[in-house]
Amino acid sequence: MTKQSAGVLLYRRTQQGPEVFLAHPGGPFWARKDAGAWSIPKGEIAFGEDAECAAKREFLEETGFTLSGELVPLGAYSQSSGKVVHAFALEGDADPSRITSNLCQIEWPPGSGRRIDIPEIDRAGWFTLAAAMAKITKGQRPILEALALRLGV
Repeated sequence: MTKQSAGVLLYRRTQQGPEVFLAHPGGPFWARKDAGAWSIPKGEIAFGEDAECAAKREFLEETGFTLSGELVPLGAYSQSSGKVVHAFALEGDADPSRITSNLCQIEWPPGSGRRIDIPEIDRAGWFTLAAAMAKITKGQRPILEALALRLGV
């Protein structure tokens, strides 16, 4: 069965054009990675859970921010891992310096049997669409393109 994730691409309009809110994954593997490492806040859809509800829940878990407003579906996107990401857009604002991410456990170093707790995301930021294209993972670039098309930019 294909893994399914859902996430929210928060955006805001500025005089310079739209900006999007992206998250950087936490943990030692991602610590020194920047270009192509960022993501929309997202996570797995629980069995029987609606994709929109999962997207809101994951945004809260990964950032600490509760969303309000109607999510706009941007589509479902297959990732190189085989996972499918259901993306939603929402116009809003959030202060990246105030994120509070939940923790998850990973084996580190890989194959060591040692488990460590890491934040799902270690930082977040606002980026123009052009800057976000360089920051976001390759498989999520179509999500940015869908938002740009929707906003007519």
